[in-house]
Amino acid sequence: MLNGPAKGKLLASSLVALGVVYGDIGTSPLYVMNALINDAGGTSALSRQYIVGSVSLIIWTLMLMTTIKYVLISLRADNRGEGGIFALYALVRQHAKWLIIPALIGGAALLADGTLTPAVTVTTAVEGLKGINFGYRVLVHNQQEVIVVTFAILLLLFLIQRFGTSTIGRGFGPIMVVWFSFLAVFGLVNLIKEPWMLEALSPVYGIQLLFLPSNHMGVFILGAVFLATTGAEALYSDMGHVGRQSIYTTWPFVFLSLVLNYLGQGAFLAHNLPMGQHGSGYNPFYQMLPQGVYLFGVAIATLAAIIASQALITGSFTLVEEAIGLKMLPRLKVHHPTLSKGQIYIPTVNWILCVVTSSILFWFQTSAHMEAAYGLSITATMLMTTLLLHEYMREHWAHIWATTFVILYVAIESIFLISSLVKFMRGGYVTVLITALILITMIGWHYGDHLRDEMSDQSKYLNLEDFRNELIQLSTDDSIPMYVSNLVMMARINRHHQVKRETLYSILDKNPKRARVYWFVTVNNTDQPYTCYYKVDMMGTRNIVNLQLYLGFKMDTSVNLYLRQVVHELMTQKIIDEQPQKYTTTPGRKVGDFEFIFFKEHLSPTSMIKGWRRALVQLRLFLQNHTLSPVQFYGLQFSETREETVPIFLNDKRTTPLDQESVENTVKPQ
Repeated sequence: MLNGPAKGKLLASSLVALGVVYGDIGTSPLYVMNALINDAGGTSALSRQYIVGSVSLIIWTLMLMTTIKYVLISLRADNRGEGGIFALYALVRQHAKWLIIPALIGGAALLADGTLTPAVTVTTAVEGLKGINFGYRVLVHNQQEVIVVTFAILLLLFLIQRFGTSTIGRGFGPIMVVWFSFLAVFGLVNLIKEPWMLEALSPVYGIQLLFLPSNHMGVFILGAVFLATTGAEALYSDMGHVGRQSIYTTWPFVFLSLVLNYLGQGAFLAHNLPMGQHGSGYNPFYQMLPQGVYLFGVAIATLAAIIASQALITGSFTLVEEAIGLKMLPRLKVHHPTLSKGQIYIPTVNWILCVVTSSILFWFQTSAHMEAAYGLSITATMLMTTLLLHEYMREHWAHIWATTFVILYVAIESIFLISSLVKFMRGGYVTVLITALILITMIGWHYGDHLRDEMSDQSKYLNLEDFRNELIQLSTDDSIPMYVSNLVMMARINRHHQVKRETLYSILDKNPKRARVYWFVTVNNTDQPYTCYYKVDMMGTRNIVNLQLYLGFKMDTSVNLYLRQVVHELMTQKIIDEQPQKYTTTPGRKVGDFEFIFFKEHLSPTSMIKGWRRALVQLRLFLQNHTLSPVQFYGLQFSETREETVPIFLNDKRTTPLDQESVENTVKPQ
């Protein structure tokens, strides 16, 4: 049993969960029934069987895909509290190398889905305002004004991301409580008029609809039904932001509200049969609301749509951070607005999402057109998650349950995927294109690095201890001019003193760099917010420093500031010698100058690697050299830095040996 403070903490985190996690799946009642009406051919084609069968398919899709697969199974597969397809891959990647494939495909598809959700949900909500009187004025007259209002809302949403999901969640949580209560109440109000709609709780009616002659879409109707559960993957990804227990606590309330609203929409449509022909703008969610609460319904729906967008944005931040840690994407600047490691903000990702989402809004113009593109990518993500979950379940569950799970869900999700592919020419090509671009980036970064290491002709790592004496001698060799007092190599060194070859090559071979002290600095990030300490290994010398910095995720990475503190402390402890300066503006200065060395890699033109392998390596190097630079990452913009070009030799070709002709004696004797 939880005590008072624990209950209060759980209640608070549950409120945040409602504000962060459920926006996407919680706004599905805005457009799912509308999509099913369009598949039927309009409201005039609706029948009692079609309505009951559609609602039955929606309810059982929510049960199978969201409740059972994600809430009851997937949330158990957390990686130190983090969820999502990349966190799951990190748990199972040791089982087989091929698991990287579903991880890359699923992650790319989920990131692509994050660009569509904000556009489709906010547009659908704002369209409810079109032509509605506010007193004596109509604020939104036509679809062009809908687009303008939607764009303004989306821009504001992306602007507030820097404040963190905890702050946003506390503001959104109470709104979502009102939203889900609103769904439940007005769903129940309409259900009371046609209580027989409870027949939809039986899966039999849904199965019958798939084979009903009047259902012209056949099994492909599942492409529209699937929209009811598109937020399930985001629910899993956002677990690190709110905690698993918060989701367990809030999902029953969310699920009941959704089911009641879908039953209510079905009851409303059935109550008004036969209906005239209405176009794609007919939305039963709004139509079933009493006139007195219509404007409130539009307002709360718009707020819920904003929150739906928030769920996908925060999920995208988490996915990208995990992908960076798994070396699937290049390094980006990650901010932590609060003391929770799960609370992150990535400016680059935020503004890329903003640009792409806005482009989708202006390209498709209406929610009906966006719905055609929506859902295709997320079906691929769910299928890939199933494959990874199977590997996890094989290790933690009985094999019979793991096998049953993978057979059942691969079959279900394959049908959903095939059904969604029908939308390809109607807009699905957009999500496929975005997914492909993200996937190419991830493949280039991951496999390009793998090929570079695998095919490199040179020894990649050297043992620093083997070159200790050379560094000592170089430091005291008066025949070589002093290059700098403190030469700093930002080079990750492991406990066995292994360092990349180019690091030592730069010091010893490439115009030998004589320095008083050689610093080899490794920055280690920890899971605690304010960790800040260091360890020093002098390797039995007074001028070779293996410095290991340990910094919490909230700590600034300005390495030069930490380094100056370490220098002073080591001098005070007589571990390294003082470095008095003859010419200085600071009287009594004991610390010399610093220079930080970084490397920029380029593929050598003599490399024999060809075709797609060469393209992958070149893509990897392009991304590496055009994303966040080490100088920016380590906060060294105002420090003395030097970037050196390093050639990479992959299957280096051998040049044809030259034959030397005899040298004629052209000098006449005196």
